[in-house]
Amino acid sequence: MAGTSGSVAGTRPDAEYEILCDDNGSFLRRYTTDNGAPVLVDTTLDGTTAYVSTGTVRRCDVATANPVIDSTIQRQAGAGNVTIPVGARSVTVVVYAGNPTLAIGGGTAATLDPGTSLTWGVDRGGKVGESLQDAFVFTGVAGSNFLVTSTREI
Repeated sequence: MAGTSGSVAGTRPDAEYEILCDDNGSFLRRYTTDNGAPVLVDTTLDGTTAYVSTGTVRRCDVATANPVIDSTIQRQAGAGNVTIPVGARSVTVVVYAGNPTLAIGGGTAATLDPGTSLTWGVDRGGKVGESLQDAFVFTGVAGSNFLVTSTREI
């Protein structure tokens, strides 16, 4: 209505919800007020089952500060395999000679020519961060010479 001003007082407490994470994963936190005092209630994501948080509670989208990164490097000359398991943060291959193959996630292997350099990676790690979901299997044949490097959060 034009020219009307004022405020309306609600009779029910205000409730706010946020999805948070702890050492076991995500859960729902409800914030309400009771006579001006904040009240926190944690539940599983269904909103009804009680939940007790474990470890540090944080926003789920916040990566772990200063994660520890494990790096690997392996040169393969001739026949043999180099396997990078699921969960790496980065994988790089450089082919110097021969025609090794690469299979990603159990898919069909592709032949790599000499001079090929390929890299896969993610930019955000931490417990709730990103990692590569597929395993990488590099297979050398007679005359192959290639180098595979990877990083993984530990």
